[in-house]
Amino acid sequence: MSDEESAKKREQAQRIREMFAAIATRYDLLNHVLSGNVDRRWRSLLVKRVATRLAVSDARILDVACGTGDLSLALDAGIEAEVVGLDFCRPMLEIAAAKSKDRGLTIPFVEGDALNLPFGDQSFDGVSIAFGLRNLASLEEGLRELLRILRPGGTVAVLEFSRPQAPILRPLFRLYFTKILPLFGGWISGSKSAYQYLPYSVARFPDQSSLTEMMKRIGFTEVTFQNLTGGIAALHLGRRPN
Repeated sequence: MSDEESAKKREQAQRIREMFAAIATRYDLLNHVLSGNVDRRWRSLLVKRVATRLAVSDARILDVACGTGDLSLALDAGIEAEVVGLDFCRPMLEIAAAKSKDRGLTIPFVEGDALNLPFGDQSFDGVSIAFGLRNLASLEEGLRELLRILRPGGTVAVLEFSRPQAPILRPLFRLYFTKILPLFGGWISGSKSAYQYLPYSVARFPDQSSLTEMMKRIGFTEVTFQNLTGGIAALHLGRRPN
């Protein structure tokens, strides 16, 4: 990678970090309101799927791009495992840590870069990333990092917005994401640019089949996906080969 490409990736990461920092205090409210609380069901399903795939009882799970910690907390509540959360936005992590403390938990939340995870090779039995992969400067580099820190046989779970499968849903989804969501999201959060960025990031993200093939190329096996709410989102699962 050239110095110019590296500089562009650093600049992109800094812009996204600042954007999330600006909406951190309203982030949870906006997620639940703008999704009609369906985001909670999606996370619950991810936890159930990961729980059934873990091969050891004393598992370690890393929740990458954990944001304000909703998925980290759900993983901790739903699976007998040591859960670690990681994000590059400190204001988000501060909210996650406060939630954990309020519940009497001691989940460690680490500030770090998803493209350069601060953990050794084969450190975790499971790794999750929910609504964060599309924000990375390089999807393939991000997936390689997830593979690197997984132990042989370990599970990866990627929850992300995707392409609606029902023809009737596609124009409605496009209308909501490009017109309604930026309007209301910007009004509630006070950051119009953050919710203009969302439809842009979703539009350039690979569809279900393309992401499946990308994960296989990176080296994951047993890659499957499940459409959620008609394909508005999709849950991709895979393993690190033995």
